[in-house]
Amino acid sequence: MKITILSGSPNRKGSTNILAEEFKRGAEEAGHTCEVIDVCHADLHPCTGCVHCGYEGPCVQKDDMEQIRRKILRSDMIVFATPLYYYGMSAQMKTVVDRFCAFNSSLNSRHLKSALLTVAWNADDWTFDALTAHYKTLVRYINFEDMGMVLGYGCGTPAMTRRSSYPEKAYRLGKSL
Repeated sequence: MKITILSGSPNRKGSTNILAEEFKRGAEEAGHTCEVIDVCHADLHPCTGCVHCGYEGPCVQKDDMEQIRRKILRSDMIVFATPLYYYGMSAQMKTVVDRFCAFNSSLNSRHLKSALLTVAWNADDWTFDALTAHYKTLVRYINFEDMGMVLGYGCGTPAMTRRSSYPEKAYRLGKSL
């Protein structure tokens, strides 16, 4: 299986990327190929809502999204790796998700598998409610098959994350595919 991991953390050595790397390690050990796309450091612009794409054509914006689009559409699975920022995905990840509208039908028809990897400083039981609701809505709307979520409660620093069980959970999720 070909897996595209969208890394939505501006911190390249942060907790989100620890989970992404562990997921990748597990998936590759299971025989899958993985590519990590750093959406935070790509040249990406928000959707303008112009609908020039007709919801299935080229976007008028000439940025890195066309490359990301091609990679996603050649994949069997997409993994959303994002820190929790104010109870949602990072703005950079949201920019990519919003740009899905330019290839919505293609995404829908692919029946891709998906997963969510996320971390937050907070450890309250409701910490991930809004993000998981958004992710589940994407899964339903875009016709993804959810393969699982790793919700890293109390992962405020890379050291906290490394000491937690969440890197192992991300590894096991990747390995289980």
